[in-house]
Amino acid sequence: MVQPFDLVLRNARAVTASDTFLTDIAIQDGRIVQLGLGLGVARRELDAAGRTVTPGGVDAHCHLDEITSGPVRMADDFDSGTRSAACGGTTTVIPFAAQRRGHSLRAAVEAYRQRAEGLAHVDYAFHLIVTDPTPAVLEEELPALIAEGFTSFKIYMTYDDMKLDDGQILDVLAVARRHGALAMLHAENADCIQWLTRRLLAQGHSAPRYHAQARPMLVEREATHRAIALAELVDVPILIVHVSGREAVEQIQWARTQGLQVFAETCPQYLFLTAEDLGIDESYHGARCVCSPPPRDRANQDVIWQNLRNGLFTVFSSDHAPFRFDGTEGKQPGGQQVSFDHIPNGIPGLETRLPLLYSEGVLGGRISANQFVELTSTNPAKAYGLHPRKGSIAIGSDADLVVWQEGRHVIRNQALHHNVDYTPYEGMELKAWPALTLARGAIVWDGQFHPQRGHGQLLRCGLHSLLPRPPVP
Repeated sequence: MVQPFDLVLRNARAVTASDTFLTDIAIQDGRIVQLGLGLGVARRELDAAGRTVTPGGVDAHCHLDEITSGPVRMADDFDSGTRSAACGGTTTVIPFAAQRRGHSLRAAVEAYRQRAEGLAHVDYAFHLIVTDPTPAVLEEELPALIAEGFTSFKIYMTYDDMKLDDGQILDVLAVARRHGALAMLHAENADCIQWLTRRLLAQGHSAPRYHAQARPMLVEREATHRAIALAELVDVPILIVHVSGREAVEQIQWARTQGLQVFAETCPQYLFLTAEDLGIDESYHGARCVCSPPPRDRANQDVIWQNLRNGLFTVFSSDHAPFRFDGTEGKQPGGQQVSFDHIPNGIPGLETRLPLLYSEGVLGGRISANQFVELTSTNPAKAYGLHPRKGSIAIGSDADLVVWQEGRHVIRNQALHHNVDYTPYEGMELKAWPALTLARGAIVWDGQFHPQRGHGQLLRCGLHSLLPRPPVP
């Protein structure tokens, strides 16, 4: 006797990075086991007729429950963060295990593993953040962690407590080359930012809006150019994270013309926010949108859209960095309105990432549905060694799926599921929202959140499988 499937999603208009097709999707033990029309019976059946179904999102750049300094604390842990992800169609998150200077990288990973254990509603992996590349880290800890499935790490070129100098960056990139890991770089020139910040504060300019003036595009341009040069010297692929506008884009375009493997990521804030969201006066309200690099202007939004469409960008991530606006642990440290250089950097975006791009990108006619899947799911899975388990609708892949409901949807923070008291996209009218999210076959969202605490597994990552793109015209 043929045993029924656990679940069949019928009449799906399935969209992958390469194909669009009508199919039933049969799920057993959390995996996709059959595709085709008229599949057999299941213990539970759902009809997706007339709706688009995409792979679950892979948010490859988000921050959850990281240790911060002073009174500041992130609002989302692995419970609330993955809850928010699931309700926005994201079924895999990759936050950061951050080394503290003077401490072991291995210890950072173990502590982060303990903070995540048993909390996640969707699957997760870890990037590493290397802030203290001692001989022990470079020769012992980092190679061992890569072999254990922590195959990507982030390098900061700014922030005093995290940045590496060029020699240290070269050392870390050399480890990446020897072991096949993927290095991500936050590219901003720290010395330029500090010089501009001192001058602005000396003139009494301390409001949130001056954050953008302290980080003009040229500081991102210079650091992007330098990151590319360092990677060229070592002969290793890199990924430039959260690219904000034209000047950094031009550096990446140049690198591609030279045949260099330079990949790029951008985020919703560079499509939907501008520097004006940091404030047009001296009020503190703009602290909500302080992030680095800062949002630019509408002309640069157009540049980012253009380069999403033409393939320069490999990955579209949220860079979710959750700090509450009110209270003592977020954007007002200790309950005080502080100068722009002391405002915690980052904005929430895990839950809104996919709906924003699907609505304004796909339904807005700016990118295809296949490009949407490539940017938000397939390429992130390939970049961090999770494909084809993640990022695909294929036999053997995890049953991570999103069914889209097209129609008017207004973003309201009170309806979101993170632990942050605001969204920078409040009141924005979208054309779609996820109607259903499956995480390894479990329904986590169908208009209501269905908790699956502890269902999320820590994933072992492989080496990246990204292919170099030809130069962008």
